[in-house]
Amino acid sequence: MSEQLENIEEVLAAHKLSFADYEHMKEILKREPNFVEIGIFSAMWSEHCSYKSSKKYLNGFPTKAPWVIQGPGENAGVIDIGDGMAAVFKMESHNHPSYIEPFQGAATGVGGILRDIFTMGARPVANLNALRFGDVDGDSDTNKYQRHLVRGVVDGIGSYGNCMGVPTIGGEMTFESCYNGNILVNAFSLGLAKSDEIFYGKAEGTGNPVIYVGSKTGRDGLGGAVMSSDSFTEESKKLRPTVQVGDPFTEKLLLEACMELFQTDYVVGIQDMGAAGLTSSSFEMAGRSGSGMIMHLDKVPAREEGMTPYDFMLSESQERMLICAKKGTEDKIIEIFQKWDLDAEVIGEVTDTGNMELFWHGEKVADIPVDPVSEEAPILDRPTKEPEYLKDVKNENLEALKAKSNQEIFDSVIDSLEVVDKAWVYNQYDSTVQTNTEKHPGSLDASVIRVKENGKALAMSSDCNTRYCYIDPFKGAAMAVMESGRNVAMSGARPLAITDCLNYGNPENPEVMWQFAQGCEGIKEACKELSTPVVSGNVSLYNETNGVSIYPTPAIAMVGVNEDANNVLTSKFKNEGDVIVLLGKTKGEFGASLALKEVVGEVKGTISPLDYQEELKLWDIVIKANEKGLLNSAKDVNLGGLAVAVAKVSAISNMGANVKSELGLNIFDESPSRAIVTVSKDNLNTLLDLAKEIGIEAKEVGVVGGDEVVVDDVKISLDKLKDIYFNKFKEVIEQDL
Repeated sequence: MSEQLENIEEVLAAHKLSFADYEHMKEILKREPNFVEIGIFSAMWSEHCSYKSSKKYLNGFPTKAPWVIQGPGENAGVIDIGDGMAAVFKMESHNHPSYIEPFQGAATGVGGILRDIFTMGARPVANLNALRFGDVDGDSDTNKYQRHLVRGVVDGIGSYGNCMGVPTIGGEMTFESCYNGNILVNAFSLGLAKSDEIFYGKAEGTGNPVIYVGSKTGRDGLGGAVMSSDSFTEESKKLRPTVQVGDPFTEKLLLEACMELFQTDYVVGIQDMGAAGLTSSSFEMAGRSGSGMIMHLDKVPAREEGMTPYDFMLSESQERMLICAKKGTEDKIIEIFQKWDLDAEVIGEVTDTGNMELFWHGEKVADIPVDPVSEEAPILDRPTKEPEYLKDVKNENLEALKAKSNQEIFDSVIDSLEVVDKAWVYNQYDSTVQTNTEKHPGSLDASVIRVKENGKALAMSSDCNTRYCYIDPFKGAAMAVMESGRNVAMSGARPLAITDCLNYGNPENPEVMWQFAQGCEGIKEACKELSTPVVSGNVSLYNETNGVSIYPTPAIAMVGVNEDANNVLTSKFKNEGDVIVLLGKTKGEFGASLALKEVVGEVKGTISPLDYQEELKLWDIVIKANEKGLLNSAKDVNLGGLAVAVAKVSAISNMGANVKSELGLNIFDESPSRAIVTVSKDNLNTLLDLAKEIGIEAKEVGVVGGDEVVVDDVKISLDKLKDIYFNKFKEVIEQDL
């Protein structure tokens, strides 16, 4: 079985392995590895699968709470949402594939995250996405390519989700030059299951069969996990063969077959074949149970001629699962999958050897101890260094802002692509399928679905202000947790837990590693202080092209529960004459603000110390006031400050507003822990009394109504505002069609 490999330097380089890794492999195997084994080690020790650069900093994330059923380490995280029901959710990245092949890259990202959810026994009920692109507006080749990427990614997400019958109910999309060479496509999915019917990815019980189900295996995606563990160059655009091709119709069949299977007691464990395909799924299942496994690779259903053991182990063909079943149930399981027109084959069994033994037509082609591959994956302690650029970004040019009138600033920020409505995007997604969506895309802040089984509602929001993370990686990451929680609270739901997608540049650059370490510490602090543990997540490094790394982008998706699905709070103004109340302190925060970016053209400044108690008070007053029926609407104040928050709500409500805040330039400040809420005149004093009781600043600042939006000395007609807000994005994205 062992074979002396020629050109070992080339083989290692092609697999992104070092000579130290090679020596380590020989120690584990007590012999020379063969080509198949090198491929397996390469995948399992890739950044994508082993988290070798990031593991050091992920340790210590708060992961426990009374409502957490399953934290990190499984296919997805699970929280208890009451009455015997659980929410299962996770966010994953598909960045590199989406840059190379936007439609399939984004589509298979959605497919992969859906499998993570239904592998746990949960039916997916909601998708979100967090998308970052470069400069889309203009005539340069870069601008045109970025528009092509936006169109392809949105089409891919919509096509896959719509075919699966899972609503895409929200998300976020931002634009910065740093993403010109490296877009980010982060996909989130949430499913529902009974809390005592969760399935885990384990393979135990000597002699229990290992069954392959789903699509046939081809050569698509070969080396995908390794490809995603390296930086981009111009050559990378030629990597199309490493991008998988998805088939949502097959996945829909796989989902339904799994749901039927989960009604039986045949399953010991089940695992999605995601990155590194059959390699990661088999090693993870055996590793979690401390068992071994025999697999006969010639029994794996093949889609192509002449495939080798190496191809079978490292293919990332989509829509496939690995099942560890109870002995004697094989025929019944195969029958279920065949009924749904899917392949199902017994390809091996669980052993007590602790080794992964692979056979090809009766000949052993690999024999690897399971534990060392996962447990002894390199944990790198990469050097860190505070970035030089931070010396230059401390002082923002507020004087340049003050030189402009508030009206001029407003006119610059209100048509920013980050502010305007993205109906062009979300109209391509089906947000109503399954008929449980209570708060749809475009309705601001969190998205909400009702849970028919217990009468509650689940709110979810994905957030990250990458400019904040650029000027202060610690506070920026913490603020992403705060912001996602705030959005959930604005719908009347109590934020409970997060999943994250930590997108950073090249970890071999000490400055990027410093950003990553700081971001992790920020998330740890915020999650601990806000009692919102991390239950799942993903790390995506090497988001760098030609030496340019992206801004730190720790995308956070928060999930919360509203006890009553009939009491979901919306962001829309309800009645003429309602009073607008500003909650929270306005402190004059302009670091990395939208106003500075759009008017001065800079991302600079500092962020003041964070006050988690103020944030929790804001959540409390909105949730409690909503429970008491006091509020007609709620919208957090963040991007672009009070002026932009009022304008956005006016646009989606088709109602004007007259606000007199006396804040001066600070109508554009971006202090955290603030919101605008509306109440009827009759409820105003009750709300102000509640604010006093909770200890949060609350100030009556305006009234709903009229045909224009006025915020102090800023004015725009409702018709003009709606024209900009609802049409600008389409004009930009379709300018070369």
